[in-house]
Amino acid sequence: MKLLFIVPNINNEGGVARVLSIKINYLIEKLGYDVHIITQNKGNFPLFYDFSDKIVYHDITLKRNLFSFLFWYKKQITNCINQIKPDHIIVADNGLKAFFIPFFISKKINLMLEIHSSLYVQEKAKTTKIVSFFTSQFKIILAQKFRHTIFQTTQNQVEWKSKNAQIIPNPLWFTATKKSNLQNKKIIAVGRHTYEKGLDRLLFIWAEVIKVHPDWQLEIYGNTTNGIDLQKTASSLKIDKNCTFFRPSKHIETKYVAASIFALTSRFEAFGMVLIEAMESGLPCIAFDCPCGPRALIENYENGFLIENSNQKEYVLKLIELIENYNLRAKMGTKAAISVKKYNLNTIMKQWDTLFEANKTKSTFA
Repeated sequence: MKLLFIVPNINNEGGVARVLSIKINYLIEKLGYDVHIITQNKGNFPLFYDFSDKIVYHDITLKRNLFSFLFWYKKQITNCINQIKPDHIIVADNGLKAFFIPFFISKKINLMLEIHSSLYVQEKAKTTKIVSFFTSQFKIILAQKFRHTIFQTTQNQVEWKSKNAQIIPNPLWFTATKKSNLQNKKIIAVGRHTYEKGLDRLLFIWAEVIKVHPDWQLEIYGNTTNGIDLQKTASSLKIDKNCTFFRPSKHIETKYVAASIFALTSRFEAFGMVLIEAMESGLPCIAFDCPCGPRALIENYENGFLIENSNQKEYVLKLIELIENYNLRAKMGTKAAISVKKYNLNTIMKQWDTLFEANKTKSTFA
């Protein structure tokens, strides 16, 4: 069976690229699928994560001219589809242009939209908020044109008001043979330095925490972004001796087990891949109850703390509570590791295989 994934790019260190590498490699190596990927603007080189050498790549170039953009996008997408003749197309691009793909292709092809973002993205500027709101409403309408829309949580499905939904969470890509002993005075955070990931909020929280526990360290793994200088913020808060920034790590699992607490301060998350990674490593997690991934993974006071979104004072108090109470860390860490067993790679990939098999008679290329 032949699959075609349409994505913006897979040559970055983000969670979507990691998830796609895990799923696609499994589909090829374990289940025998023939996989093609359409990327954009040299979006498949050089690769950060390991993708199977059996993948066939097709890279298209997007024009910046507003008036010819959509026409050029359609032409290149349809040319690739006519060449590949896939049984299933999975669109893992949540940019507005991708929502027009159902109007480009034959309805006989099984077309799926994979959602990797929260619908209502919080923005700084009021004008941008208005644009984002109307764009979101437009996406809700266009998403119904896909035969299936794949969400990672039921909360995400409700947010999108989807009627053609399938719930398939992200899979855990590793099994922790060794759990954290929760003894190191170290807290870990993982994410791009973007407004979405809210690491700026974590720095202000950390500035309050180390007033009480100056012997603890915060480690942040992720790439910097233009316009956001977290190291400058850390310096201005005088916390740079207790806060270290690292580039993304392919082997982030080794960093989790060296820490004692995982901190997430995102402003929005569709799922939170880093949460299940940290929980698999036996870490208690603390996160803001943002739209809408953390609430699907963290059971408050059981396997972690779920804090009212933007309530930094409460976040500080709960983080200090975890620091001061080893028994609480151990209890939550144990429950966290148990709670993510359902995201086992084989279990999740069986759901994808079942979905493809159930629709293969409908998806014959015209």
